[in-house]
Amino acid sequence: MAVEGLVFNKEDGIATITFDRPEKLNAVTEAMRTEVHRIATELRSDDEVKVLIITGAGEAFSTGADASELTADYSGPIEPYILKRPLGWWTLPVRYFPKPTIAAIPGVVAGVTFSLALACDFRFASDKARFSMVFIKRGLVPDGGATYYLPRMVGTSKALELMLMGDTIDANEAERLGLVNRVVPHEELMKVTREFAARIASGPSVAIELIKKGVYKGAVGELEAQLDFETLAQRICFQTEDFKEGIASFLEKRQPKFKGR
Repeated sequence: MAVEGLVFNKEDGIATITFDRPEKLNAVTEAMRTEVHRIATELRSDDEVKVLIITGAGEAFSTGADASELTADYSGPIEPYILKRPLGWWTLPVRYFPKPTIAAIPGVVAGVTFSLALACDFRFASDKARFSMVFIKRGLVPDGGATYYLPRMVGTSKALELMLMGDTIDANEAERLGLVNRVVPHEELMKVTREFAARIASGPSVAIELIKKGVYKGAVGELEAQLDFETLAQRICFQTEDFKEGIASFLEKRQPKFKGR
C-alpha cells in the first residue's frame, strides 16, 4: 500500500524505507508512522530480507513528527486510542527487528525520528548531518524511547545535557559521542551504507540474527544466562548449511559462499 511521503523498496536482500517529504524536511505524518510499523512488522518473516535501511530524501533524515498533526491531535480532547498506546509505538518493530537495521542520516535528524535512528543497530551519517533532541524547545519530554536509548549510548550526564539544552550537534561530535558508527562525505552516504548492508546480507543469516539477539540480551542480562544462550545459539548454528560451508571454505582456503540457511 502506497503512503504519501514514504518510499519502500527491496533489492538484493536489502529493504529500504525512505522518508520522502523533502519540502517538509521529511517530517513524519501519522500515515507514515503507521506504514513504517506495518512494513517492519511484515518484513520480520520475509526470509529474502537480510538488512533494513531507513533514510530520508534530500537534506534531512527527518525533523520528527509533523507539527501540524501534533497540534490537531493533542490540543483538544484526545481520542481513546491515542491515550492507550505509547507515543513511540510505531518504532518498536524497528527496535525489535530480528535482522540488522541501519539508519542512514543525510542531514538534520530531530525529535522522534532521532529516537528511531537510535533504535537502529547502526547509524551512518553524512558530514552534513545534524542531531537535536529538540523536544525541550517545544515544551515536551523526549519520546520514542529516547530516554532509554540515549543514556545507554552517551551516559546519563551527557544524555541529560542533550535533552535539557536541546542543542544541535554536528556529525563529528555525534561520532565522538558514539551516536554514529561512521561519518562519510554526503554524496557517498548511501553508497557506503549499502556496501555495508551488502556485506551483512551475504553473511550467514542464522548466525547474524542470533548474534544480534545475544548482544541485546547481554546488555540487560547476567553472564550465566548469556552462556546458556550462547550454547543454544551455537548448537543451532552447528545444524546449518552455512556452518558446513564455513568449515569447508576454511579447509579449502577460499572465501565462504553462504546461503543463509
